[in-house]
Formats: sequence, structure tokens, C-alpha cells
Amino acid sequence: MAGEREARLQQLGIVLPAAAAPGGRYVGAKTLGQIVYLSGVVSTNSEGVITGTAGLDRTIEQGYAAARACVLTQLAVLKSHLGSLDRVKSILSVNGYVNAVAGFADSPKIMNGASDLLLEIFGESGHHVRAAVGVSALPRNALVEVQMAVEV
Repeated sequence: MAGEREARLQQLGIVLPAAAAPGGRYVGAKTLGQIVYLSGVVSTNSEGVITGTAGLDRTIEQGYAAARACVLTQLAVLKSHLGSLDRVKSILSVNGYVNAVAGFADSPKIMNGASDLLLEIFGESGHHVRAAVGVSALPRNALVEVQMAVEV
């Protein structure tokens, strides 16, 4: 039977993608005590990598959607690692990197896509600390990359 978190995803009409395989010599998730550290994942959808540069060829709204897509991938990795999202007690931290032009000041607005989705799914336990950093490049020309830590 699906757990509370899976039921919430279904209620929201959300289907998790396949868990992303690491693209190098690292693991997607590692547990230390009660903390699961998740490697960064880039923004993808069913068509592949969501690419582009905020402030050049991508809007805040497109970045917001890309940040949400990163969280969906992270939740798929987490579910694969833990067996169930119901083991998550709280979202601790979200580090977001936005491929942006120099001087782009709206990375926090883009990263709200990740934060808003985590709050929709996890409620109060979805509150987290966060960084929203504009960068000059990301792997595979991705628009957004998200790294997380959660408590189990």
C-alpha cells in the first residue's frame, strides 16, 4: 500500500521520474546517521535536460519549473535509496544553482520552485534552509541544479 507521501504525490497529480543515475564517480545518496545527503541533480523532464541561461534565453517562470523538476528527480533518488518517502522526517537544506547571466539577481525566485514544491508535498516538515546561487555554467548546459539533505 502506498504511504502517506506517495498518497500526497498522487493527490497533487505528481508522478516521480526514474531515479537519476550518477553521472560520475559518486553516489546519488549517502546516509550518515539520520541525515541523507543527496548529490546535485540537473533539471530534466521527459524530453531530456532542461537547458538555458536565466536572463538570456530563459525566464524566471521557466527556471521555477526547472527547479521543481530537480526536486522531483531528488525525490525519486530518495525513494530509491530509502524504499519509501515516508521515512523522511524533514527537509533540512536545499542548495540551488541557477545557470544565469552575470548580474542576474533573481536566483531566489527561481529556487522558490523547489521550495514551494517541497512545502506542498511535506507541509511543515518541508521547511528548509536554502542557498540560491547564480553560476556561469552547469553540467550539460542545465538551467538549474539542486542538492539536498534530509532527516530520516
